[in-house]
Amino acid sequence: MKKTKQLFAGLTLLASSQQGAQAEYPLNLMEGITKVSNHIYDLHMLILWICVFIGIAVFGTMFYSIFHHRKSKGHKAAQFHENTTVEIIWTIIPTLILVAMAIPATKAVIELDDVQDSEMSIKVTGKQWYWDYQYLDNGIKFESHLDEASEKAHRLANGNPHSVPHYLLNVDNPLVVPVNKKIRFVFTAADVIHSWWVPDLGWKKDANPGFINEEWTFIPKAGTYRGQCTELCGRDHGFMPIVVVAMEQPDYDAWVKKTLAKQEEPVDLADLSREDLMSKGASVYLKNCVSCHQINGSGISGTYPALTASPRVIGPIDPLIGFIQAGTSRMPAFSKLKDDQLAALLTYIRNAPELGNSVGDEIQPIVITPVYND
Repeated sequence: MKKTKQLFAGLTLLASSQQGAQAEYPLNLMEGITKVSNHIYDLHMLILWICVFIGIAVFGTMFYSIFHHRKSKGHKAAQFHENTTVEIIWTIIPTLILVAMAIPATKAVIELDDVQDSEMSIKVTGKQWYWDYQYLDNGIKFESHLDEASEKAHRLANGNPHSVPHYLLNVDNPLVVPVNKKIRFVFTAADVIHSWWVPDLGWKKDANPGFINEEWTFIPKAGTYRGQCTELCGRDHGFMPIVVVAMEQPDYDAWVKKTLAKQEEPVDLADLSREDLMSKGASVYLKNCVSCHQINGSGISGTYPALTASPRVIGPIDPLIGFIQAGTSRMPAFSKLKDDQLAALLTYIRNAPELGNSVGDEIQPIVITPVYND
């Protein structure tokens, strides 16, 4: 009786939590917004109804025979062996069904792999645990991380996921593309296998280290489309979402112009206030360090060292700058960080109360330049 009550209570809590999350559980494959996704949906429905018809025919015949030819009505089982006509019928009919199913399936597969005549190309690199995007036609390049609100709600003990819009499905830098253009994607990975999946586009593609996979899309309608990595790529696999923002061509052209201008801006080496350093440093830490060193700097015992009271972190600054830029076998080289970002990160990890450090210094961007250039 006690176990029954516990089970009932557990089911009640589960139901209430699902209602709170307002989750949707569609019973069928989603149609998506691209021509390819609609073709896949139509293929799915065709195969489904063929299977339903076969199931009704087979089980209907079985149940009819069992009921109307049962022993209680005086029927006796017929004895026959190697009926040539029956053998031919149940070989030819399934073969014809399989051929009928294979034709549209083959067309869909060929359509998925047809990247010819693409109007632009985007290289997608999966990394633990974020996506790196490079527009091969105009030189735009940026990283796309889980948004800070989701990161904090996930990491903090008192975090409230229900207060975060699109929790775990939002990013700091979405992939922006134009509508009504055939876009070719080139997929690879820098560490382990990832998989890029946006349901509205109708497909997913693996990103493998040392290999190149291709796929394409043609988005007819402006909007925001969300997805996730669907390969178990490590302990934070569930925290590298994908957001694709499709824009009308004039809006996309304006975004390209603005992004290129910002990308080409020189690094501002002017001194920053302590508040700005700590704020920017916290943001850089959440994007690049929190997965391994944790939000409180405790690290992971036996795997990733703690930052709290670490002699390397609170020691002389020049060796620390070189160490972070060079990386190790377990930590990637953070030479990608600009001088102002690295300066802010150093100030944060050496002085953040939440990390348990309080050196009391402020590392300005100008301090980074000589070591960085070496």
